[in-house]
Amino acid sequence: MNDILRLIAALALGYLIGSLNTAVIVGKIYGKDIRSHGSQSAGLTNTLRVLGRSAATFVLLGDILKGIIACYVGLFLDVTFYSGEAKDSLCLLTAGAGAVIGHNWPIYFRLKGGKGALTAVSVLFMADWFIALLGLVVFVIIVVLTRYVSLGTICATLGIVAISTIPVFGHSVYFNLFAFLMAVMVIFKHRKNIQRLLAGTENKLTF
Repeated sequence: MNDILRLIAALALGYLIGSLNTAVIVGKIYGKDIRSHGSQSAGLTNTLRVLGRSAATFVLLGDILKGIIACYVGLFLDVTFYSGEAKDSLCLLTAGAGAVIGHNWPIYFRLKGGKGALTAVSVLFMADWFIALLGLVVFVIIVVLTRYVSLGTICATLGIVAISTIPVFGHSVYFNLFAFLMAVMVIFKHRKNIQRLLAGTENKLTF
């Protein structure tokens, strides 16, 4: 299998794995379609608000696990790009991107999914745990200060894009492109949250 076919396979398999939307599955087990309640988002925050902590725990673990599994599939397909000292697994990034796309637009659930942030974070930890950790620190600080999960997610996403361009981390332009595309998807899926933030009507997280 040549490199192009491996990348296509990584994207397709990552998409199919990501389409296993944990919030929708857990919601059905609890007798509710999470997409018809609360913010109608098939993600962790809405699950926490609508179904409670036990259901949210399953969603947390499921969304993280599918991002990790997709990345391991990418590593198995093994297409790596070298540029000087920069090194990136293109199949890992491609499969990870596919998992986030699948989470957001799942083929199994009429293309109506979540916002992709948690799966994107798990993929980023697989690609570069230190950059992911810096993004997580930004997220926690913003959420603690404001209690807006959406604002924390957006700020962390933009921060990761900026951090990924710093040469000391040793990544190629493909990693920068991956970070940018993830940011575009996450912010696009948060567009209603942005409108509510600007209007002062966004829901705050209760600790």
